[in-house]
This record gives sequence, structure tokens and C-alpha cells, in this order.
Amino acid sequence: MKSLVRVAVVGECMLELQGEAFGAMRQTFGGDTLNTAVYLARLAAGRAVEVQYATGLGEDSLSEGLLTRWRAENVGTDLVKRVPGRMPGLYLIEVDGSGERRFSYWRDHSAAKAYFDGPASPLEKAAERFDVLYLSGISLAILPPAGRERLLALMAAMRSRGAVVAFDNNYRPRLWSDVAEARALFTRALAQATLAFVTADDHQALMGLPTLEDGVAAARVLPTPELVIKRGGASTLVRHDGRWGEAPTEAVEHVVDTTAAGDSFAAGYLSRRLAGAAALDAARFGNRVAARVIQHRGALIAPEVMADLVGAA
Repeated sequence: MKSLVRVAVVGECMLELQGEAFGAMRQTFGGDTLNTAVYLARLAAGRAVEVQYATGLGEDSLSEGLLTRWRAENVGTDLVKRVPGRMPGLYLIEVDGSGERRFSYWRDHSAAKAYFDGPASPLEKAAERFDVLYLSGISLAILPPAGRERLLALMAAMRSRGAVVAFDNNYRPRLWSDVAEARALFTRALAQATLAFVTADDHQALMGLPTLEDGVAAARVLPTPELVIKRGGASTLVRHDGRWGEAPTEAVEHVVDTTAAGDSFAAGYLSRRLAGAAALDAARFGNRVAARVIQHRGALIAPEVMADLVGAA
């Protein structure tokens, strides 16, 4: 492996408001691929791994604030495209008396949607420099049709020259107007990926299957060479070099917040694989990272509560 491994993560990070409508609000930020980028940068600290985040932002103070915070997490911003007249998307989390969360979104005109509009994006221009491309089903969902085609073409081009192309299925029905369109695009993305993270219940929902077991069975025959199937609290299934294995999850006595469980798993898995570990070993570590994250509130937990995992990666 090269002395420096360059990872490009593409997607959307949104502004997050937590609180009660017309009441006190706490402002932060989050997004599935951004969460993975941050956790990967943390876990790879001290090693020759460069993590860059590819997205669209505006020219406003909120966008500047996001850039500042990403750089503080050692996530590079060279691939960010500034889109005049647009801003980051926004979502509100409201929690009721029983702890159930409700989400409201304002993202229809977010800057991230325009990332592939016009001439070549910063990611397309610099793609030859990168050894790994990571994206999710949400990365595809937020883009207009032409943007999706350019991202799929980028996946194909990077795979053809031997790069790792990692796809996390992350299926969110509300982001798709047509489930058939989502199925077709996911099928194409999984065919271009060299590594797939598949959450079984997301695959079940995407394919309209009656049981989780049916979702797992359908995922097991996906064509991606390196395949990781996550099954909640059940062991994680891993296929590499044509062989299957199982990585047990770690028991957590008190789950505080499952936000970013899958995102942090992917970061843990990638951190181990980039360090030369076997796929099954990487899945065990991914489960360990996810178990730590869900014991704390928020998508991005405090760095100090996971400091011991950095050396383990």
C-alpha cells in the first residue's frame, strides 16, 4: 500500500437543530457520510491517511462555520464546492415525552444538490489522486438525475483503475419519489462498488421483502466483491475472497442514541482495512466502534470518550 492513502468521502452535511418548536434550540451539524469522514479521520490519526470531504456549501457564515469545524476534525475541505446563492440544508429534531424523535427537513435547495452541476466538480478534477471513494445511498438520493449519473461514472472510473469504491446502502424512502428508481440506482451503485456496507433492514425495505431474513438472503447474493451485511444486534456477515465469516456485535447495557451507528461502523471497518487488517477483523473493530458511539448522545461523540480506540485501529 502507498505511504499515503487518500480517501474521498462524498455526500451532504446539514445543519441540525435540536429542541422544541418555538422553544430553546441547540445547533450542531450532521450527515451520514460526514459522520463517517470524521470518525475515520479520528481513528486514522497518526497514520498516513488523508480524509477529504466532497460536498457543496454556500458562501454564507454557516457554511464557513462548517468548514472550520471539519478542519478541526482533520477532515480536508479541498473538494468542497462553493455554490453562490445556496446554503447548507437544515433539519430539526424534536423529542416527545417518551423519547421518540421526529425529524423535519429543509434541504430542497441545499448547496450539496448542486455539487455536480456545471463543469467538473473538485472531486472529478482530483479523482486520480484518491485511493478510496466512499459514498452512500443518501449521496445518490439528494442529487438530480444528471448528478447521479456523474457520480456513478466516477465510481466506474475509479474502480477501473484499481481504487477502492465503497458504497453504504443507507436507504431513506422519503428521499425517493419512486422506489423503482431507487432500486435501479442502488443496483448500479452496488455493481460498481468494490466494497459494500449493507444494512439488512434497509435492503429489505428497498426490495419490498416481507422479512428481515429475506433481506439478508437477497443481500448475500449481491455482486460486490467485498460485502458486509449488518443485522442490528445479530452478528455481522462478511464476505471477502469468496469466503463468509461472522463478526459478533458487542453487547451494550444502555443504548443512549443509535444515531451514526452504521456511519461509525463503516469508519471503523475502513480504518482497519486501510491498515492492512483482514475483513473479518475489520468488522469486529467496526462493531466495537459502533458500540461505543451508541452509548453517547449525538452523531459525533466527544473525541475523548473514544481516544482508546485510536491506537486500536
